[in-house]
Amino acid sequence: MTQQTVDIKAAVQQRYGAIARGERSGCGCSTPSGVAAAIGYSKEDLEIAGQANLGLGCGNPLALAELKPGMTVLDLGSGAGFDAFLAWRQVGATGHVIGVDMTDDMLAQARKNAADLGATNVEFRKGHIEQLPVDDNSVDFIISNCVINLSSDKPAVMREIHRVLKPGGRFAISDIVLLAELPEAIRDDVNAYVGCIAGASLLSDYVRMVFDAGLVDVSIPEIVCGRNLLKVLSAEDLACCGTPVPEAAGLLASVKLHGRKK
Repeated sequence: MTQQTVDIKAAVQQRYGAIARGERSGCGCSTPSGVAAAIGYSKEDLEIAGQANLGLGCGNPLALAELKPGMTVLDLGSGAGFDAFLAWRQVGATGHVIGVDMTDDMLAQARKNAADLGATNVEFRKGHIEQLPVDDNSVDFIISNCVINLSSDKPAVMREIHRVLKPGGRFAISDIVLLAELPEAIRDDVNAYVGCIAGASLLSDYVRMVFDAGLVDVSIPEIVCGRNLLKVLSAEDLACCGTPVPEAAGLLASVKLHGRKK
C-alpha cells in the first residue's frame, strides 16, 4: 500500500467518522431527507431506514435492482446502513444482508440502527472494499452507493465483486464518474477526493475495469449530469464541499451501473 493510498484512506475514515458522530454533515441538501429525496429515495424508504439516512450517496442503487426474498445481499461501504436496511426489507426474514465498512463509528451506528429496527439478519463487518471479509461465491446481489469512487484501487474492488458473487449473481452500483479529465489542481486535492470528486474515474475507464474483472452483461440504466446534482446543494453545502465542486460539475456524472457474474 503506497503512502498516498494510506493518506486517502485516513482522510476518508476521518471525514465519514465525523459524519457518523454527528460532528459534520455530508455534502448535499441541507437535511439528510432532502438529499435522499433528491437522489431517488421515496418517503417510504426514509421511513424504513430511519436514523440510518445520513444524507450521503449520489443515487439509489436499489431503484432499478431486482432483489428477491431469500437473497444474500452485500452492501459495499455500508455506512450507517441506509441501503442495507432497504435491501433487508426486500429479502425478508429468509434473506441475509451484509454491510462492509472500514470506519468504526459508522459500524457502531449501523449496528445500533440494526438493533433498533430488529434487523437480526443484517450484519455489519469491518473491512476494505478492496479486500472484502466475505467468502468466495457466497453473495446473490451486490449494491454500493457512491463508495467505489473513493477507492484508490478500483480494479481490486471490481475483482472482489467478481470473487464474492455466486455464478449468475448480480450487482447494482450508483457512483460518480468523470465525463472528461479534471484540472490538475482539483485532481490532486485530497479534500475533493473524499468529497467524491478527485477520486472519480473516467466513465470509459470505469466500465473497462468492470469488464477486466470478468463481469458481464454490463449496462448503464441511468446517468445524471453533475450540473443537475448541483441543483440540490445549498450555499452552505457548497462551502462545506469546497470550491472544486462547482468548477468540476460539468465534468462529472452520477451513474447507475448494473451487471452480473457469468
